[in-house]
Order: sequence, then C-alpha cells, then structure tokens
Amino acid sequence: MPSSLLARVPGRKLALRAALRTLLAILGLALVGAGASAATAASAEPAGVTVIRAARLIDGRGGEPLAPAMVRIEGDKIAAIGSSLPVPSGAHLISLGGATLLPGFIDLHTHLTGRSDVHWEDALLKTTPAEDALWGAHWALVTLMAGFTTVRDMGCDWPYTDVALRNAIEAGAVPGPRMLVAGAYVSSTGGAGDALQFSPYVQVPLVHNLADGPEEITKAVRTNFKNGADFIKILATGAVLSKGIPPGAQQYSDEEIRAAVVEAQRWGRDVAAHAHGSEGIKAAIRAGVHTIDHGSGLDDEAVALLKSHPNTYYVPTLALLEFNLDEKRASVIPPAEMERMRQLRSMAEAGFRRALAAGLPIGLGTDAPVIPHGLNAREFRTRVALGEKPMASLVSATRINAEIIHWQDRIGTVEVGKLADLVAVPGDPLADIKVTERVGFVMKGGVVYRSELAAGR
Repeated sequence: MPSSLLARVPGRKLALRAALRTLLAILGLALVGAGASAATAASAEPAGVTVIRAARLIDGRGGEPLAPAMVRIEGDKIAAIGSSLPVPSGAHLISLGGATLLPGFIDLHTHLTGRSDVHWEDALLKTTPAEDALWGAHWALVTLMAGFTTVRDMGCDWPYTDVALRNAIEAGAVPGPRMLVAGAYVSSTGGAGDALQFSPYVQVPLVHNLADGPEEITKAVRTNFKNGADFIKILATGAVLSKGIPPGAQQYSDEEIRAAVVEAQRWGRDVAAHAHGSEGIKAAIRAGVHTIDHGSGLDDEAVALLKSHPNTYYVPTLALLEFNLDEKRASVIPPAEMERMRQLRSMAEAGFRRALAAGLPIGLGTDAPVIPHGLNAREFRTRVALGEKPMASLVSATRINAEIIHWQDRIGTVEVGKLADLVAVPGDPLADIKVTERVGFVMKGGVVYRSELAAGR
C-alpha cells in the first residue's frame, strides 16, 4: 500500500487546506482531546526542506535519547539526524525548544468511525453509513492531532465505512492517520459482534458479518478482502460490549479460527483475534493469528505459547478500564456490560504484568472510542502505572507496532530514509509519561498538522 497519495495530488496545498476548512465547518470540529485550534490545523503546509530542532530525540529504538537533536526532512522523508546539522538556505527551520521529538505514535486497535456517545446497537438502528463516514473523518483528524499518525482500525458498525475513510485519507480528501482496516469483523451467531441481537423479528439491513463453520468463515474472509480490507478481525471469544456468549468463553472452535488464518495467508494477509478468555487466547495462538487483541486472560500457558509462536503478538487495551470504571464518566455502556468490564479488569491487568515479566514484545492499542478518540495516549500512563518502563511503552507504540503491521521499513523509528512521521511533547516523557497526552507538534509525511510547540522561520 502506498504510504500516502497526497504527494501525487495536484495542488496539494490548496486541496489540503480546503479539505480541512470544509471538514471543520461541516462538523463544527472542536478537536476533542487534542487541544489544537482550527486555525492551527488549517494552516498546515508541506515544505521542500525542513529542519527540526528539539531538546532531545527519542528515536523509537529504545536507546538513549539524542540531546540536543536535529532532524532534516526532504519532501516526505527523513534525510539526516544529528546533534548539530547545517540548515540549508531556504529551508524551513522549526525550533521546538525544550520539547522531546519522537516517531509518530501507532495505535493497533481503533474504531475511527465509532462514537463514544452512541452504543453500537443504537448506531445500527438509528444512524446511517453516511453518518459513520462523516464522523470517521472527524475522529481521524482528532486522532492525528493527538500524535497518532498511523492506526489499525478494527472494524465498524456499518461495514466498509473504514475502507472509504482510509481511501479518502490516502487520496488527500480528508486529513487523518495512515490506516490499515478490517472492513467488517467476522463473528459467530450469538457471539461477540453478532449485530442481530434484537428481537428475532428485527433485521439490521446490510450487516452480514456472521459466519459459522470453516466454509462460511473462508467466504467471509474472501468477501472482506474483495471489499478492500487490509487484514481480518475474527472474534475468538465473547466481548464486554455485547450480549450473547460471555467474554471469557471461546466462541469459535480451533478449526474455525484456523480456517480464517489459512485463507488470509493465501492472500498474504494477517488475522487479528479479539480474545478475552484464556482458552480462546490459546486457541487463537495455536491457529496462527498475528495478534491477540485485549488478551485479558493471558495466563502462564498462553505466555509460553506466545514465546513459541514469535509471529503472534499480544496487544492489550488497558486504559479503557481505568477510564470507564475509575472516572465514572457518563457512559452509554449498559450496566450489564459495565459489570463485565469490572469482572475482566483484574484478570487483564494481571495478564499484562505476566507478559512484562516474561519479556514479551507487546503491541499498543486503545479500543477508541471505548476510551474517547484523542485520548489514545492515556494507554501510556496506564501501562507505566502497571509496571512498564516509560521507554518500553514508547517503543511499543512506535518500533514494535510498526513491526507488527509490517511497516518497519517506512515508519516506527526516526531513521534516515523513513517517512517523516514525527511528534513532539513538552518536556521529557521518560521523566513524566503523562506529557504524551499533551502533543504539541505533529508531522505526517513531511506535512505539519499541529505546531503549538514550534517557532519557525
């Protein structure tokens, strides 16, 4: 997939600025959780040669920060890195003062077309695919402004609206992060993600995501790829935000999960498994899925399986538990589903600590909008509070996540030749990880989208 089609769009400066202004006007965008002004977003322009200067650089590889740091960008690529670089005549110099420069963050578990103020069942009865697409454009910009320049989107209420959003971003029609999309998640009848959880006399139109048995699952995988999905999301266990089978229960048989993996591999693609319960996690690992998302019931046997299956990664989503349970926010989540969340919390946190102790490579995801879009960086705070070192948390959201999505040759670390996806935060995130929640500079592919920390010439 091309890293960005923006560079090939004629008049890209005017097109980008017009798209931003139109989007902001239509949606009344307030950049919830991002804290940036509409004027800042609308003034973002690419430059031929840009030199960025900051107090320090954390390059995503896990080594000591470079301090002070300078990075030269030519077009959409990183051209040079050093403590002191010459500034070519005519180059755009951006000084970030005491800020820390980092690779653009990557979130492996989002739902950009979803809203935190609308329960997914209500969305299927009271909204339209067009609404999802428009809100998706809104949340894409919010997510980008929060410093997440790449996301893996894990499915949507209305199938393939994520495909449309990805395509619009790549074409430069709307601003947002780079996206890999699932199209429509694959679920069993009565399981997590069964969109027909109403009266048996009510049929939700156009939602055909159910597949039972290896043959139906194979067809569902093919259908998703035909309609533009980059990977497959299969629901191996029950879910929190769903009726039907409990989250701890395995809902697909080992044979069914394996059928999805075999067909995806024929296409050269991956399978991500939503999995909470221990048996479902282990079945998914044995079947050869690429990621275990949530992974709440990660026990010692599951850790051992992950160690023996190096192509399968654990991607927890932990901040949403703290946000929804501890902060007691006004929520659209029904009480029965909140109770499921309470029951899973201690198990999920214990599983994360188990993975840390075992030295597993851990991906980073958030499940936004279960935690609101734009608050994705809360995941850093939660993980550090559970015992992860700040540097390890940052590497998880950069280098490791890039490796998981097979984009390590273009993003994830600040290295010469890679795409200029860069963010900056005030102060030092190794001393206070919470500064990641105050991103004040965002560049994606050499284009500046946010610049409160910058003083340029």
